[in-house]
Amino acid sequence: MDLTSPAIHFFDTHREADEAIRALHERGFDVSKLSLVSKGFHSEEHPVGFYSLGDRVRSWGREGAFWGGIWGLLMSPAVFFVPTIGVLTLAGPVVIALVGALEGAALVGGMSALGGALTQIGFSKEGAVKYETALKADKYVLSVHGSVSDVADANAILARPRPVSVI
Repeated sequence: MDLTSPAIHFFDTHREADEAIRALHERGFDVSKLSLVSKGFHSEEHPVGFYSLGDRVRSWGREGAFWGGIWGLLMSPAVFFVPTIGVLTLAGPVVIALVGALEGAALVGGMSALGGALTQIGFSKEGAVKYETALKADKYVLSVHGSVSDVADANAILARPRPVSVI
């Protein structure tokens, strides 16, 4: 398999990130190759808390169903506190990389543990900085991992305009 640098997509709201993941899923893309990270629970969600029981994640709040639904599609849901960034909610291959970076103390050139983890799974140092900057700005960051073909397929699906519902 010819691996490439992961693609990064930024979203302003959980609804946009959810639509992107669902579009990939509906077109048959292997969602185990996706990671989603955001800075804590966003103010639009007003959560009280969450818990994980096996592969089921529960969250309370106005938009709590978003995380339960997304974590039902993506693997390895987690919540971490990362100094310089804050509380992060994560799902996908980036979780395994972050755990490995924390266990091995893999830090790269003064980057956070997340930055070190990102470079371990194929992100360039510049890509890791963009990733962290977007998180600090409260963006939702979706990354696509896999072969050149996987990344190209996902990028093509996400480039298509999605229908807008009019009430």
